[in-house]
Amino acid sequence: MRDEIKKAVMENKDSLMSLVRRMYEHPEIGNEEFESMAMLAEKLKESGFEVETGYVVPTGFIGRYSSPKKGPTIAFLCEYDALPEVGHGCGHNLIAGIGVGAGIGLKSVVDKLGGQILVIGTPAEENFGGKVSMAEAGVFDAVDAAMMIHPSTENGLGGRTNALNPLKFEFFGKNAHGCRPQEGKSALDAAVLTYININLLRQFVQPDTYIHGIIRNGGEAANVIPAYASMEYYFRGTTMAYVQELSEKAKKCAEAAALATGCELKISVYECPYDDVKINYTLCGLLKEKYEALGLQEIQDVRETPRGSSDIGAVSYRCPSLHGYIQIAEKGVAGHSKEMAAATISSMGEAGLIAGAIALAEAGADLIENPALLQKVKQEFTTSQH
Repeated sequence: MRDEIKKAVMENKDSLMSLVRRMYEHPEIGNEEFESMAMLAEKLKESGFEVETGYVVPTGFIGRYSSPKKGPTIAFLCEYDALPEVGHGCGHNLIAGIGVGAGIGLKSVVDKLGGQILVIGTPAEENFGGKVSMAEAGVFDAVDAAMMIHPSTENGLGGRTNALNPLKFEFFGKNAHGCRPQEGKSALDAAVLTYININLLRQFVQPDTYIHGIIRNGGEAANVIPAYASMEYYFRGTTMAYVQELSEKAKKCAEAAALATGCELKISVYECPYDDVKINYTLCGLLKEKYEALGLQEIQDVRETPRGSSDIGAVSYRCPSLHGYIQIAEKGVAGHSKEMAAATISSMGEAGLIAGAIALAEAGADLIENPALLQKVKQEFTTSQH
């Protein structure tokens, strides 16, 4: 069975890398990935999947293949949104190639095993959370395991992420001449006070908590008291409950600043909040087994210290989930960089695509073939709190 999966992936290697290159050459940012969605959907159709585009969100898709025999539902997740300026500096084009390749690999054996394969296109991971929208729509509620692999400078089994709440603060004051400031109300002063107040919170937050923000608007001319100012903040912490608690303290900072300056205040969520990731150690162990069988070296264990934020958190609270990492660049290459983007179409990138697709497909086959293993995965999901 392992040989059949490997053969299927290798037979599709060139066409999968062609997709990776085309996305690299034509990067599309979140919620604008129409060309990428169409290319990936077409490849799945050619490979025998039933495909629905515009799924849940305009640039989302789902590919389905069902064996005549009943069995578990295994999902492989694809990301394909790029970043402004650096293109695919987070390697989402390669994530998509790995996800599609894993689906094709598992399809080569699933008729013997039974079950259903889903290849789900989850767009806009960087800011608008395609997986969050899909999770809220119930897409993962009947999935037995959802898996994906992210490019990196090391091979890893995944790790914790920070919950994220993005807040926008807008202040509305009154214009006046700079030489008659008493006739105005400075929205910029309200923003500056808020910035200082929130900075003073940093001393009193829990470990692995991050606060970062900018003043987006602060006036148009030096001799005019600004009537409008806005700020955008990310609040991150180990759990969404704590992040919400921190956000409430920040809101009070803004309310105090508005009161002090006589300005009106509007607070909104300007991007998609992300949950922390619920680790499934059984799935992580399965990935390690597959990586070792493929000869991958220096495999990093589960990272317990939270790092960054991702919409995979929403999936991890709906079904057992895996978010592994595979090396495609040497250590020292920064994420979200043009160098990382170039690595996706390098020889290391191609090797990562092949190994990642085979590892995920084999993991899916094991979960279908071994009911006790799948039950252990699901039991851990049910009993784990965080």
